[in-house]
Amino acid sequence: MSKVFVNIALSLDGYMAPEGMTMENWDRPDYKNWASKWGALMAWALNQQYLREKLKFGTGGKTGPVNDMVRHTFERTGAHIMGKRMFEGGERGWPEEAPFHTPVYVLTHEKRSPWVRAGGTTFYFINDGAERALELARAAAGHRDVRISGGADVIQQYLNLGVIDELEIALTPVLFCGGRRLFENLNDLIQPFRIDQVIAGSMATHLRYVRV
Repeated sequence: MSKVFVNIALSLDGYMAPEGMTMENWDRPDYKNWASKWGALMAWALNQQYLREKLKFGTGGKTGPVNDMVRHTFERTGAHIMGKRMFEGGERGWPEEAPFHTPVYVLTHEKRSPWVRAGGTTFYFINDGAERALELARAAAGHRDVRISGGADVIQQYLNLGVIDELEIALTPVLFCGGRRLFENLNDLIQPFRIDQVIAGSMATHLRYVRV
């Protein structure tokens, strides 16, 4: 069976997104300095050769273990799951060719027809909850894995369901001091994880935990 994994960037104080990063403030990047904070969180990723090429940012970028890790993440993923808030931000910010190239299952109460994008990405809007989205994602992924992309509340749902096999966290040396925290709203029945790998990059420490 395919694995279910999380691969995200996290601020040093435990936030996935800074305070003020909402659709209401999307056109106000200076509001609570959210755009600058988000840029600092993701700078390590946008500096990797593989991701620069995939996003059509041009040539250049770093190679090495972190770049190989980014490549592996994309190559192993056969389907994505995300929440409506993450989708709405991406709908405005992603390029015409969205960077997934797989089916993407969006958890939402909104009823909407599938949204087909260039490059093999189709967004499906799931109104029947997290377990149904995972069932569909597993079927679509086949022998490849399912990535829980975010945001924090969606990852929390799947942690509480006990279905996440791996947590991959890029811990960056930035402080948000507020925003959307990853590890909260969790029950006390979550299965433990063990450290599987640590890669010390120049802009982030990359941690992989696997479920015991």
